[in-house]
Amino acid sequence: MSGNRLTKLSLAIGLSVTTTAALASPQAFMSSRSFAMGGTGVAVAHPAAAGMSNPAMLAADHHQWSDDFGLILPSVNARMADEEETIDQIDDIQDTIDRFEDLDRGSNPAEAQNAAGELRRQLNEFDRDTVRTDVGLGLAVAIPTDSYSVGFFTSANLQATVRGEFDEDDDAFLAALENADAATLEAADLDRDLQSRGRVLASAVVEAGVSFARSLELDNGNSLQLGVSPKYVQLRTFQYTETVAGFEDDDFDEDDNETTKSGFNVDFGAAYAFGEEQRWNAGVVVRNLIPMELDSAASDDPRKMEEEYTLELNPMVTAGIAHKGQFHVLTAEVDLTKKEGFGYADDTQWLAVGAEFDAFRYAQLRAGVRQNLASNDDNDGIEEKTQFTAGIGLSPFGARLDIGALISDADVGAAIELGAAF
Repeated sequence: MSGNRLTKLSLAIGLSVTTTAALASPQAFMSSRSFAMGGTGVAVAHPAAAGMSNPAMLAADHHQWSDDFGLILPSVNARMADEEETIDQIDDIQDTIDRFEDLDRGSNPAEAQNAAGELRRQLNEFDRDTVRTDVGLGLAVAIPTDSYSVGFFTSANLQATVRGEFDEDDDAFLAALENADAATLEAADLDRDLQSRGRVLASAVVEAGVSFARSLELDNGNSLQLGVSPKYVQLRTFQYTETVAGFEDDDFDEDDNETTKSGFNVDFGAAYAFGEEQRWNAGVVVRNLIPMELDSAASDDPRKMEEEYTLELNPMVTAGIAHKGQFHVLTAEVDLTKKEGFGYADDTQWLAVGAEFDAFRYAQLRAGVRQNLASNDDNDGIEEKTQFTAGIGLSPFGARLDIGALISDADVGAAIELGAAF
């Protein structure tokens, strides 16, 4: 079966990673340092990452070698969860369809019957299996000063889920082929007759904004930082469903499958430095103060069985605390609100801890763990539960290279960032 449609479904999975329009409710962007420290940042973000974590941290007290200028150019992270080896299943299904189509079914009906039975089993196992991919990209520049601090940032956060849906009619059709005569087998055309579907369901949130922050000295000798990030936000959703027989890679990014909405929003943050030598820091941030939502496209074609999903961008409140010293940072934070999953994505509400150990400013070792307090056992996709992270940072002469890694029962991920700080 030359160029069969399952090849194109596999291609769509790959394309969904790299195409903004084809990328289910993404998480907020994380710098590579935050990625390696369990996703923390509200009380420890460096100036360049403050606009995407907590704008108040733009004016917070940092090491003297990193509090005058900060640059992220760029920061990239990605995660993938494929518990059921969905992509490998697609390859196996493709091989079985090719084998059935290439057979001389009139003279070898037994082998064709066996191939139909194998395909029936594979499609049954493929039903509702899901692969999820998350991608984040960020750029930022920060200019802290003794009076007012300012920063600029832009980020794109993408999540795509791809799942197989086995049609009940295909089950009966393939069961009949397992016992069919040679003439019926010869007349069968899997490319025409199969109605099982592949579905791509995805969303993207793109932001661009400016951050302003100021530090206030309090009467008790401690300091309070306040920050705000007005920003332009674009939401995108994408839903493409097609039968195996009709799946076309040329069609999967058509405008009819996509919805978009744009508007202005704002983040507010605060940080409070206290304790001996102000080594303790507490932070809180409210992201996306203005609720936004966007409905996905849904086809009227009954074969596709598409329903309308709603992407919601609601206010998110996160609080954290950190202790910092000359050679270490220890931090913990928690989401005080739950983020609703979009489509096949899990709900999330993270409790996280992270640590960073500094080797004379030139190298850093990082580790973290986070637990999803809102993970839903009944969700339609892949659960997000406990995730472990680690990473390193190299910062010779003001230049920075940060690398992070993530692993869990379902996910693997990595992050890399280039930048500067002095």
